[in-house]
Amino acid sequence: MKYVDKSCREFTELTAGKVPVPGGGSVSALAGALGVALGTMVGNYTVGKKKYMDVENEISRCMEETERIRIELLELVQADIDAFEPLSALYSMKDDGTGEKDRMMEEALNNSCAVPLQIMSKCARAIELAGVYADKGSTIMTSDAGASAILCKGAMEAASLNVYINTSSMKNRQKAEALNEECEEMLAKYTVMADEIFGRVSAACKG
Repeated sequence: MKYVDKSCREFTELTAGKVPVPGGGSVSALAGALGVALGTMVGNYTVGKKKYMDVENEISRCMEETERIRIELLELVQADIDAFEPLSALYSMKDDGTGEKDRMMEEALNNSCAVPLQIMSKCARAIELAGVYADKGSTIMTSDAGASAILCKGAMEAASLNVYINTSSMKNRQKAEALNEECEEMLAKYTVMADEIFGRVSAACKG
């Protein structure tokens, strides 16, 4: 059974347990999926309402995209688990002095960075779409649009830590720094964007 097919209770119990997975990467993907789902919910309360006819086509397109991102993030929950398990096994593997363990470790570290980077990228786009929902979606769902942005921000930041912990062990420092820079560029742009959306929504909710 895939981890996303488990109940919420089972998933959280496994996460809390003394087992290597689910870990930060897979939990980040799930958190992002929940965040982006809130955006789609805002769309569902907007489309079909006379008040929002002028933006219906735009919101419908946003909904198609957020639904796709939600499904992709759920797939990344399992992908992160699948990428981490070989790395976890390598940490306990005995070094035979041939350099094979180092080669395999470098490959596994690189693979373990790839999934959280994908999570970050998808959360970045979800934050952009949350801004559209916040600005043009149903006003009675404004709080959910803000929650979408801030949850996706948190998921992105959490995923970045899973990149950094793996790049710190890489022997290829040029590759490691390139991956770190990719993270930092996304964080610099999209955490600010999410905070701006949250600020607008918070002010609107307070009246």
